[in-house]
This record gives sequence, structure tokens and C-alpha cells, in this order.
Amino acid sequence: MNARRKFRREGEERRRQDLIEATLDCVAEYGLQGATLRTIALRAGVTAGLIRHYFPGKEELLQEAYSALVGRMTEQAKAALVTEDTSPRQRLAAFVTANLNAPIIDARVFSLWATFLGRASADATLARAHREGYLGFRNEVEAVVAEVLAAERRKPDASQLRHHAIAINAIIDGLWIEGCLAGEMFSPGELAAIGIKLSRPNSAWRR
Repeated sequence: MNARRKFRREGEERRRQDLIEATLDCVAEYGLQGATLRTIALRAGVTAGLIRHYFPGKEELLQEAYSALVGRMTEQAKAALVTEDTSPRQRLAAFVTANLNAPIIDARVFSLWATFLGRASADATLARAHREGYLGFRNEVEAVVAEVLAAERRKPDASQLRHHAIAINAIIDGLWIEGCLAGEMFSPGELAAIGIKLSRPNSAWRR
């Protein structure tokens, strides 16, 4: 992937987004060390000085890129919730299914996620971005689960609802990794079907 991105001139936010996309391209191709400001600038078709106009330094740019990567995955999954005339259980199933299919299941996305996560333990800015992304996604899971239980007149306390969300998040994460690393080993829809079955509220959730 050697093509430069065409740096659009459509406003401050658009320019920031172009730089973030160029950063993700460079991390995917060269790794975190190889994704220097100079390399990113070349990919975006700008000068390194212009990057510093938008980001104080490389660390802040990497944090924004990781946040954008994780946030995009969450937004893609949330899009499945925007459906009419569906029950809360169907919304939960659609949410799980979205997480276990393309474009969220994707080898490049997984590689980027793993690359950033591998550095998070030694980088406070990336660790913070990871925590915020994880909690943001888990909150979405918790909200959908709360809808399911409310529709079925179950009233778990906050601690139980949190535990349900953590468990479902773990199920989705595990199957997502399977799909990204060895998608060819599974039949179409197989991972989603497993995820829906394991994430379904049932009698075992009653306390």
C-alpha cells in the first residue's frame, strides 16, 4: 500500500480525520515504530509541520487513531440497533450479529487493534483510549440487555446488569478474535449463531 491519500481541504475536522486515516494506514503497513510523523505526512500528502498543527506529537496522533478505530467498530455495531418493529431480543441478536460479521470481523482491523493493544500496557495515552473504548462498547451492551430484561419484566440490580454486560462482551470478543484469525474455518453465519445463543438472556440469568 504505497499510494498517498489525497489530503482533502474541507475543514478542520475533515483534515484531522484524513491524518487519522493516514496514521492507521501507516501502522498497518509499518507498525507503530515505522509509522513516523514523516511517513504519515507522506501518506497524507502534507508536511510534518501541518500534522503538528492538529496534534501535539506522535503519541497524541496514535491515541486518536486507536480511539477512531475502536469507536468505528462500536458505531458499526450500533447501526444494527436502528431497526423498527423489532423486539429487544431481536435487537440484541442484531447487535451480536453485526459484531461477528464484516466489516467488524476483518483481518486488518484485528491486526491494528492487536498492534495498539500490545503497546497499551506501556503507554498511558493508549491505555486510556483502550479503557474508554472498552467501557463505551460495554455500556452499549448493557443498554441493550437492560431493554431485553425490562421487556420480560425482570429487574436485575446494577451489579447483575453489569455482570451480564461483561459476560456478553467477553463472548463477542472471543468469537470476534476467532473470526478475524481463522474466518475460513467457519461457515457463513456460524459465529453469529453461536454468539446469539450464548448471549441470549435465559432462566440462568434470574437471581
